[in-house]
Amino acid sequence: MLKAIAIDDEPMALEVIKAHAKKVTFLDLQETFVSAMEALDFLKKNPCDLVFLDINMPDITGLDFSQLLPKNTSVIFTTAYSQYAVDAFNINALDYLLKPIDFSRFMKACQKAYENINEEAPKIPYLFVKDGYDLVRVSIENLLFVESEGNYLTFKESDKKTVTRMTMTEAIEMLPKSEFFRVHKSFVINLNHVKKIERHQVWVDTEAVPIAANYRDDLMEVLKKIWMVK
Repeated sequence: MLKAIAIDDEPMALEVIKAHAKKVTFLDLQETFVSAMEALDFLKKNPCDLVFLDINMPDITGLDFSQLLPKNTSVIFTTAYSQYAVDAFNINALDYLLKPIDFSRFMKACQKAYENINEEAPKIPYLFVKDGYDLVRVSIENLLFVESEGNYLTFKESDKKTVTRMTMTEAIEMLPKSEFFRVHKSFVINLNHVKKIERHQVWVDTEAVPIAANYRDDLMEVLKKIWMVK
């Protein structure tokens, strides 16, 4: 489990983080604090892997507070002001979440923390994406491909599909790089489900997905390693 705390002088902001954290099975949000100094006292006795940290706080800024944390504690900054992003990354913040914090973006940051802290940890088996006002769980193992069309993506699983408003870049960052590969500007496929390669398309399970010419050679190199083809 990923042990975490959250610090924000706004109680409502902490409620949002608590609600999101309950949905992340590998995250243990141990405490929340409106006082940075109380949080620091807690951490001295209860080391954590991760701190969700507001930047704008009355007694001490989140940027300054982060310098007081143990070096092995990852920080995800939370704020309503995007102008602090450069400063946050300059002090090696793991991620930077803009309020109001969207769950899919929160989940992505947690995945990054999970992989950063324990590179040998088991793979995260699913991700959540929005479908209208709902959050839908997508199984990474069963996911065949992701298709983009305009401002929307379709996550096609073996037994269902989920449509969400997201960019392809955001989706690629959420998916395991060792298992998913972009074959077209509009398609990312799950290499574990590839059945056959044809000149202009690849069969992912029973679905035909187009291959763009500029992606074909790289795809073949990746599949040669997986299939041990000479």
